[in-house]
Order: sequence, then C-alpha cells, then structure tokens
Amino acid sequence: MKRFLLATSLLSAMALAHVASAQAQTAADAPVGKAAGTFMVRGRVIGLIPQNSSSSISGAINTGTVSTSNAVMPEVDVSYFFTDNIALELIAATTKHDLYADNTPLGSHYRAGSTWVLPPTVTLQYHFMPHERFSPYIGAGLNVSFFYGTTPANNAVTQLAMQTAVGPAIQAGFDYNFSGHWFGNFDVKQIFYTTTASVNNGLIHAKTALNPTVIGAGVGYRF
Repeated sequence: MKRFLLATSLLSAMALAHVASAQAQTAADAPVGKAAGTFMVRGRVIGLIPQNSSSSISGAINTGTVSTSNAVMPEVDVSYFFTDNIALELIAATTKHDLYADNTPLGSHYRAGSTWVLPPTVTLQYHFMPHERFSPYIGAGLNVSFFYGTTPANNAVTQLAMQTAVGPAIQAGFDYNFSGHWFGNFDVKQIFYTTTASVNNGLIHAKTALNPTVIGAGVGYRF
C-alpha cells in the first residue's frame, strides 16, 4: 500500500511538473505585440530595384539614357515605439550597382562603371492592430543616399563620380508576432530621388531619377 501511495505521489508530482512546464512554455511563446517605450530590431534581406524613371546625358555625348542594375543585400533596421501605434524607424544597408549608358555612340548598353550606395532612411510609421499577431503599418520619411567606392570601367570612362541625393520615402509592410518577442516582417519602400554622375572630370554629365523600390523580408525581435 505504501509503495502504491509513493508511486501515485511520484506520478502526480511528475504530471504537475509537466503541466507547469507546459504552461510556462505557453506563456513564453505567447505573442507580446507592440508597446510604447520599446525597441524592435529587424534583420532583412532586401532587393533594391532602381526605376530609372527618367534620365539624360549631356556634354561630349548628348544622346542616350542612363540605367542602374538591381541589387540584393542584407539590411538592419531599428524602430522605437513612442506609442503602441506610432514608431520611428531607421534603416541601415549598403548596395553595389553597375552603371550603364544606353543607346549612345559607345553602344546600346555600355557599362560605365560601378558604385556603392549607403542610403540611410528614417520613416515615421503608424502601426495598425499593435496587440494582434498580424500588425500592418504604413510610413513616410526621408532618404539620403551617399555614393562611395565609385569605380570607372577604365576604357572610354576613366573617371566617375556620383552626387549625394536626398528625397522622400514612403513604405508599407506588416509584422507577424509568431512567438514571444519574435516577429516575421515584410516591407516595401518607394524612395524618390535624382542624382547626377560626372564622367571624365565633367566632360560628360548623366542625370537620372533612380527612384528605387526596396522590397525586404526578415525577422525582428522586440525588446
């Protein structure tokens, strides 16, 4: 009888421990949503797609247009929530692009060189349904694009420089709070700016409205 009671007690204790562990795990996995006074850090993979909306070439060559290649790179962003709904986001990424002169005497798609772009962007966002697992948002802000590591193709183009560009940015996206403080994220930004390239020490100027679309997906953690 004593052995039966002891075995029953041990089984009961194990069952209670299992229930308590399951409850603790459930609590840990429960979504926390978005809240005022907190930070969210996300890591995304982004695709940057220049729209090359309009362009012109002047100087020694007065014909043709300019185009820029797409790029895929990692990106990090940080958001601070002033309220449950309103947040400020800063993104940091850098991408490399090839630059082309199209339909000029140099050829139909002449590679003039390459450049790196550092485009820090700040947006003020409004987050809908911040306490739900699925929480979409919209935002608007400002982009500054710095061009560096610009390299000429070293054939007909021996010098190449790009002008820093400033322009507005709009965005839309959503977070999905899949477990505890962890979020999945999908985000689209449209940035508007025009930049000018100086070729061969000003002999040629190429002006283009890059207006890149930035599409990103990744994972975030809310502190």
